[in-house]
Amino acid sequence: MTGSLALVTGATGYIGGRLVPELLSAGYRVRAMARRPERLDGRDWRDDVEVVAADASSAVELRAAMAGVDVAYYLIHSLGTGPEFEQRDRATARTFAVAAREAGVGRIVYLGGLHPASERLSPHLDSRREVGEILLAGGVPTTVLQAAVIIGSGSASFEMMRYLTERLPAMVAPRWIDNRIQPIAVRDVLRYLVGSAAMPPEVSRAFDIGGPEVLTYRQMMQRYAAVAGLPARVIRAVPVLTPRLASLWVGLVTPVPSGLARPLVGSLVHEVVAKEQDIAAYVPDPPEGLVGFDRAVELALAKVRDLDVRTSWASAATPGAPSDPLPEDPDWAGGSLQVDERTAVVDADAAALWTVIEGIGGAHGWYSWRLGWIARGVMDRLFGGPGLRRGRRDPHRLAVGDPLDWWRVETIEPGRLLRLRAEMRLPGLAWLELAAEQDDAGRTVFRQRAVYHPRGLLGQAYWWAVWPFHGVVFGGMQRNIARAAEAAARDPGRAARTAPPGGAG
Repeated sequence: MTGSLALVTGATGYIGGRLVPELLSAGYRVRAMARRPERLDGRDWRDDVEVVAADASSAVELRAAMAGVDVAYYLIHSLGTGPEFEQRDRATARTFAVAAREAGVGRIVYLGGLHPASERLSPHLDSRREVGEILLAGGVPTTVLQAAVIIGSGSASFEMMRYLTERLPAMVAPRWIDNRIQPIAVRDVLRYLVGSAAMPPEVSRAFDIGGPEVLTYRQMMQRYAAVAGLPARVIRAVPVLTPRLASLWVGLVTPVPSGLARPLVGSLVHEVVAKEQDIAAYVPDPPEGLVGFDRAVELALAKVRDLDVRTSWASAATPGAPSDPLPEDPDWAGGSLQVDERTAVVDADAAALWTVIEGIGGAHGWYSWRLGWIARGVMDRLFGGPGLRRGRRDPHRLAVGDPLDWWRVETIEPGRLLRLRAEMRLPGLAWLELAAEQDDAGRTVFRQRAVYHPRGLLGQAYWWAVWPFHGVVFGGMQRNIARAAEAAARDPGRAARTAPPGGAG
């Protein structure tokens, strides 16, 4: 079926962003679907695919996106998006199934969750099961792939295990840390996804997929430690840690927010082992066999070390984060705006200033009141937000859609403008703009603008509560970024060490 047209939903997410180049390599034409297509602009494959703007909950937009499609990948779920996620998942799956049938799509491929047949499932795992059943009943031949823990750089499950193991040489854990799990390497997941597109039309069913080993979570952590060169971890199981308490602990120790950790932890309550290997009849194992756990960890850590993590769990927008466009017009109909705007002339060229701007956040910090940023990050984590632990995908380069601590890159004009949208928990919408400009006299001007749209009385109260700290936070940021740019301009060696590879882009 090479040459066929594949629609990839969730193309900005962890699996979707990796599936697109695999489909291209297999000879498929690809149409990538996203609510905000500009978030795909930084992908290496952007110019090789057709991009369509559509919301999976809109039947009209879906039918247009599915025109002429041979196989549609459903990679959408509401992991960690609040108490109504089950209804949202159910409605979106039904809309997708109907649209695919009406558009004449040849096959739907869905990546769901591996689950036991006779247990009461966690809400998120049960929702994944239900979505698969809805798609199978929709009248279009459907492949439902059911996987447990996915091991790969940037995977939420992998990052949770990685940080727990690296940061805690000794820990207490829930008793179900000794439940059996069949992890699978992300490259095997992608191989199954690509291979499923060519299944015969009479095949419409769910398949369990897993790696070659069945391990407990305790064994996975100990094996990770060994591969990473760490001493064996001391792990004590206790009966008092509920999934909720465990997810809060994960949210404090790892970059994965507690809202996202809760469904991941909840799925570990169950033993998730493949009950059949029927997928091999349609997608045979590679000659070298499936990727084992240790090898999957080695591959993932190599990607992390080489700064080659193309997608991650944070690639998708944080649940509950604002998605409204930036109010460019001061008379924006959305309501009043609060603005903190500062400008400064910098004794450096615009390229040096841009190098500092594009390198902000993550390990480089925010050039401001460090204790204040840390305290605000901890507070955000306690309320289920991303805090400061998401860091950066790359220490030097940014692209639209990249997570950046509690911000997300909304707009980037290389060499000139960086606009960040806040994804922290707060009663309103917030943006931060950093710009390198030149005035009429040829001087470099650093423009910094914080924009806040308060939501209700609480939003107004929040703005005035933090307003006294603006001079310290935003004033300090402006001064320190300007000084860093001037230092880089005076020390070309320093500029070379900190500049992004290949220039400012």
